[in-house]
Amino acid sequence: MQVLETTFWSSGGSRHGVAERLGFSKSKANGLIAGLVEQGLLAEAGLQRSSGGRRAENLQLNGALGVLIGIDIGATSLDIAVLGPDLQPLAQHTEATDVRQGPGVVLARVRVLMRELLARSGHTAKQVLGIGIGVPGPVNFQIGQLVNPPLMPAWDGFSIRDALREDYAAPVFVDNDVNLMALGELWRLKRSLQNFLVIKVGTGIGCGIVVHGEVYRGAAGSAGDVGHICVDQEGPRCHCGNVGCVEVMAAGPAITRMAVQAAEAGESELLAERLRAQGRLDAVDVGLAGRAGDAAANGIIQRAGNLLGQMLASVVNFFNPSHVFIGGGITHIGPLFLAAVRQSVYQRSLALSTRHLEIQYTPLGPQAGLIGAGALAMQETLKVRGIAP
Repeated sequence: MQVLETTFWSSGGSRHGVAERLGFSKSKANGLIAGLVEQGLLAEAGLQRSSGGRRAENLQLNGALGVLIGIDIGATSLDIAVLGPDLQPLAQHTEATDVRQGPGVVLARVRVLMRELLARSGHTAKQVLGIGIGVPGPVNFQIGQLVNPPLMPAWDGFSIRDALREDYAAPVFVDNDVNLMALGELWRLKRSLQNFLVIKVGTGIGCGIVVHGEVYRGAAGSAGDVGHICVDQEGPRCHCGNVGCVEVMAAGPAITRMAVQAAEAGESELLAERLRAQGRLDAVDVGLAGRAGDAAANGIIQRAGNLLGQMLASVVNFFNPSHVFIGGGITHIGPLFLAAVRQSVYQRSLALSTRHLEIQYTPLGPQAGLIGAGALAMQETLKVRGIAP
């Protein structure tokens, strides 16, 4: 399965490239690849650009193998997609949800949407190769269960795998949602970056860690739970029980809370108008007001970005990543938030840690979790089961 895994992670590569990555001779690689093409596991799709001499064929997993299902469950959103082996979405759906309703309600909806999307893409349950699921909480990856998830306590110890096995014979893999975002970016980069972080800022704050080209989960699956790092000893109490966590002070709900306070106190006419018109505010409203020149909105954005950067500076000093990608709903707030994060990190981190550090929004944007879920499904299916022709 080494050849299949290598081809998946370098889709569009050549026979020579596969041989180099695996350390195989050209003759050995050619023999293995020819056998896999004959079995219908690999396909040759088009010619690469010429670099002088005969142009090489692009190798990829055969699209006729079946499909993957990627599921990204957020605290307030649900994204599901049917993807080909090349992780191109064939059918996709997004809707609002509330994980506090519990696994019974949320997964019942997930099962309905899975059936609908498979039908829309012209596939059946038997054609599903693997299912990848991201959830907003710590996960014991080996057994696929959430462990004391702060945002979704009703899910603690619940077996998502067992709930989906009733309908699908395909293996099911469950991981923390931001780990899947990191896996999605790793797949986009074809593992060209070896050490980077992905920060998700939404209802909560989490961090996906990539070390030596692999997602790092820690001893118990809780690596990257940076949302509960304290940034203010006198700060408000977090739902985890501690005070001053960056999550309770800089995540989406905190930005909304500060915006409502500014609107009600008469500090921002723009936010007050939106609150009257909509009956609520969110981070997008704050971003729109900020771009319109509203001083109070810009102050809220900068405060949240500075606090996130304060936390990130410690992580950057400790880990020394080459890149930090920021994703989640916070990206809709605009460039000022990113600028505030950068300023705070560069001010507080050691010069050696930031000399070549790049901080940017996730290039995959809202697709990162779904692509990561598909990558998880394919990667782990190849490891535990292989693919029958």
